[in-house]
Amino acid sequence: VQLVESGGGLVQPGGSLRPSCAASGFTFDESNMGWYRQAPGNECELVSGISSDGTIYYADSVKRRFTVSRDNAMNTLYLQMNSLKTEDTAMYYCVRGGIFIEEDYWGQGTQVTVS
Repeated sequence: VQLVESGGGLVQPGGSLRPSCAASGFTFDESNMGWYRQAPGNECELVSGISSDGTIYYADSVKRRFTVSRDNAMNTLYLQMNSLKTEDTAMYYCVRGGIFIEEDYWGQGTQVTVS
């Protein structure tokens, strides 16, 4: 199993980013997927998740600003992040699982910095 994130970066408050996660080594379209984030000194937080049947979860802190999606043909998970705030600064991790089931695989993370 491999999860490879990309698309993080440095953006000003109010800006947008769209991290993606390329998945391989398992049946992506049958898997629930999620995004966690961790800022220095903070606990890891489940930001969003999408199940294999399209059920979606968002943390209250990102509702109406972030949009999770998946492309099963490309085995890729996305997180469209709009209206970014300084408090969104964190390392963002792609996981297999995260909603309805415990996560079992993590990517290496992509850094998002809002400043």
